[in-house]
Amino acid sequence: MPLFSSKATIIAVRNQIVDALKGHDADYVEIHFEESQATHLAYRGQRLEEIGRTYNSGGNVRALVKGSWGFVSFNRLDGLKDKVALAVVEARLASGEEFKFLPAEPVMDTVTATAKRDSASVPLAEKKQLLDEYNDIMLSSPRIQSSNVTYRDASRKAIFANSEGSYIEQAKPDLALRLTAIARENGEIQQVGLSLGSQGDFSAIEGLQEQAREVARRAAALLTAPQTKGGEYTIILDPILAGVFAHEAFGHLSEADFVYQNEQMRKIMVLGRRFGGKQLNIVDDGTISNLRGSYKYDDEGTPSSKNYLIREGVLVGRLHSRETAGRMGEKATGNARALNYLFPPIVRMSNTFIEPGHSSFEEMLSEIKDGIYVKDWYGGTTSLEMFTFSAGEAYMIRNGKLAELLRPVVLSGNVFVTLKNIDAIGSDLRMNQGGGCGKGGQFPLPVSNGSPHIRICRCVVGGR
Repeated sequence: MPLFSSKATIIAVRNQIVDALKGHDADYVEIHFEESQATHLAYRGQRLEEIGRTYNSGGNVRALVKGSWGFVSFNRLDGLKDKVALAVVEARLASGEEFKFLPAEPVMDTVTATAKRDSASVPLAEKKQLLDEYNDIMLSSPRIQSSNVTYRDASRKAIFANSEGSYIEQAKPDLALRLTAIARENGEIQQVGLSLGSQGDFSAIEGLQEQAREVARRAAALLTAPQTKGGEYTIILDPILAGVFAHEAFGHLSEADFVYQNEQMRKIMVLGRRFGGKQLNIVDDGTISNLRGSYKYDDEGTPSSKNYLIREGVLVGRLHSRETAGRMGEKATGNARALNYLFPPIVRMSNTFIEPGHSSFEEMLSEIKDGIYVKDWYGGTTSLEMFTFSAGEAYMIRNGKLAELLRPVVLSGNVFVTLKNIDAIGSDLRMNQGGGCGKGGQFPLPVSNGSPHIRICRCVVGGR
């Protein structure tokens, strides 16, 4: 019988979990249990490679004893008290450095989901019909050889309880769509993609016929676009690519487990250090309604919060779990998150963005004699403070105006130097809800990122 099928079942499960937490010789114990149902569809060209629905349930126990964790995952609630005892034994067998696990007030709450059109209620045939239409639009466009379409939605309900007295039931819906058109001509291949998502609201991906045509048109146009000469340029990043930069290049450096485990980063990421001009503010905020990275409580039962990472150019905060907050003597921020019950929570971002400034896009353009406008993302890597990003689209800027379309370009550099080189921030904040975040084998975790347009001087751009 499904866990959330009736009030009587919910009460019985609650009593079972609360009872299982009692009587263990441990510093701290928590239990997670969840049910989820998901839909997956994937196309490669005309071929529908995957279509189906899955149902899953399971949970885990984490126990803390003298600085060491024990972790046990399971699929059934039977014998739950024995599973807790096993996690405690594992923690005792491990050897870790003792730390102060940050105390927290117990929380009792039930969090429901609200969506304009719940994806779980949409028939599978209707989902397929819509994706068929988008795929056909892309494939019918001139010079489009193939396509990729991936869709996933999940309806997840989770229980969290701990030995401090917290008991939280929380709905965690999610939806993600990626459309990619692949153009080919005379041995040349180019591709353009569109990523969208929501907190389980199917209406967020309806009505994309024109966007599908535009994705295909842009991919075809790139086949004949010239490649720019490599060098240093003044560049403008659109909100999507600037948001990815904020997430990938700086957000991960602000995750406290990465900082305290890395001596080099501890020396660099010192609170109070200046990393940019006074116009620069970078925020991680899990409290914003209806964004994929939003939630009321993290997977340690800590309320989500708005956290300034950089404020007026100065490093003022980082993201914490209760463990990292205790280790570093700082406050928990509600950023302990797990992909599902198979994993323990680790420090993760929620919705990470650069706050808007006061410049308009036209003002930024008008002050550039020779530069490049870069849009969207295609891929990238980071290594400590060094980054390399591939933009999905680029245009030359000549004498304050947009000029010819370019082949996609690669941006690289040192994140801290780049932050200092941001000399204008737009007023047009936009959040990107496509894709997902990967860390510690947990992918794709729902997140959002965003930014206004930003202008960066002396940025290294790869080219011919």
